[in-house]
Amino acid sequence: MSARFADRLIEGVRQKNSPLCVGLDPLPDRIPVFFGEPASVAALQNFCQAIVEIAPKHAAVLKPQAGFFEPFGPEGVRVAMQACAAAQARGMLVLLDAKRGDIGTTAEGYARATLGAPPGFNVDCVTVNPYLGKDSIAPFLTIAERDNKGVAVLVRTSNPGARDLQDLQVDGAPLWRRVAEMFAPETDRLKGNSGWSGLMSVAGATYPEEARALRETLPTSLFLVPGYGAQGASARDAVAGFVRGKNGLEGGVVSSSRAVLYPPTAQAAKTLADWRIAIDAAMAQSAAELRDACAA
Repeated sequence: MSARFADRLIEGVRQKNSPLCVGLDPLPDRIPVFFGEPASVAALQNFCQAIVEIAPKHAAVLKPQAGFFEPFGPEGVRVAMQACAAAQARGMLVLLDAKRGDIGTTAEGYARATLGAPPGFNVDCVTVNPYLGKDSIAPFLTIAERDNKGVAVLVRTSNPGARDLQDLQVDGAPLWRRVAEMFAPETDRLKGNSGWSGLMSVAGATYPEEARALRETLPTSLFLVPGYGAQGASARDAVAGFVRGKNGLEGGVVSSSRAVLYPPTAQAAKTLADWRIAIDAAMAQSAAELRDACAA
């Protein structure tokens, strides 16, 4: 049986010496023309394949965003599944950003479709929306516990509109804290030998103070941190909820998508070779910035 997801993630981060997570957000209008006809499935597939070939050098985790593949229909989903399998074959963990959220048999279907073995995506972890309550998370936890997978719960997201609901006061505390308290008792179910739990919390880098407070509520939960890079948060902000570990600050992964997929140098590239050099450099820079922040 494979190691717990949390153990595999934290070991991967330690080996890369950086918590960088490469977000795979293929925007059709920003995929260079040398990958194929604009907005075509072929261009999507070739672009994702090229990213997956470079990413393992710099990051332990790939995070495909389902919303960028589904507009292509069944062929887009096929490309997403191929990218997930290719990343896993190269030693990466795959965290599918699908933000599923439902109850009962519908939630069970979503859990099988994402975490389950083929014909499911068979990814290592999936994001879930807890708005429907604790029972909406339960089917994902069942599969994750059985198959050594992870579940990342939306708690304190990075978008400006997060304050619309997540900051609402509920019995003297913001809703995001109440959400964390709701699933905190379940973290032991996915805890590994490292002491970390694969029941992850999404904690936006754009709210570093909240991330520090969230760590108090979820001391063993690995964090998935969006908001670094294109959304404006610094590397230091991104690791605000991390704690001192073996090689510096640790406690999760920090996602970067647009900054590593579409840097200006890559967008200006005229050849695939120049593009690959630009992407490699962008990922290296992000990995180094996060490495330095963890060492501070």
